[in-house]
Amino acid sequence: MGFFDKLTGTRYPDSGVAPLPATEVRAALLALNGPDVPYRVRNALPAEKADLVAECRIRRVGVALKTRMRLIPENREVRFLDERWENRSSDHADAQYGRGHAPAVYRQWETKQGPDGRRRKVETFRFDTREMTDPLRIVVLGAGWTCRGVFKL
Repeated sequence: MGFFDKLTGTRYPDSGVAPLPATEVRAALLALNGPDVPYRVRNALPAEKADLVAECRIRRVGVALKTRMRLIPENREVRFLDERWENRSSDHADAQYGRGHAPAVYRQWETKQGPDGRRRKVETFRFDTREMTDPLRIVVLGAGWTCRGVFKL
């Protein structure tokens, strides 16, 4: 794996994994949907310039994630474009946008009194962006396809 692959989050399937047809890769990605996952995988809208989109909104910390995926059957690869919008203020003044592979963990803390009477910080919420992106990439790699991270689709 080269430097650019590491930068973009590109991953290659294990050798010996027989590649599945594009229709099966697409179906496997859509099958990730369910009541116990914090994201939704859907068909992309024409304006999104992709085949599939996974998206997740974490209102508690003001973050929205979107991963656009384009299937390239001739290369047996799925191109991933990860996007993130962060808005941690109520007035939207410091909203930020980022794209590309950049795993992050969002946390919230509260100060509580411990059994010994001392006050300490206790984590009350935690979300790792890999909870959405890892299952997508695992499905693609398991299908014998390459996960190619890109900055533009």
